[in-house]
Amino acid sequence: MAHKLETAHISFGLVTIPVGIYSAIEEQDLHFNQLHGPCGSRIKQRRFCPVCNRDVEYDELVKGYEVAKDQ
Repeated sequence: MAHKLETAHISFGLVTIPVGIYSAIEEQDLHFNQLHGPCGSRIKQRRFCPVCNRDVEYDELVKGYEVAKDQ
C-alpha cells in the first residue's frame, strides 16, 4: 500500500482544498523461481564440469568468449 508523503493545500480565493500526496510506486523485493509444471517442485541449475567430472562452485567460474571454433 502506498504511503502518504506529504499533505498540501490548494487555494482558490476563499476556498481551500486539502490534498494528500502519495508515492506512485511501492518498492517490493520480488524473486521468481522456475518450477516444474506437473508437480510444482523448484528446478535447480547444476554447474558441472565434464572434464573434471565434478560440480563447480560460483567462485570458480570465469567469463570467456569463443574466438574460433572450440577456442
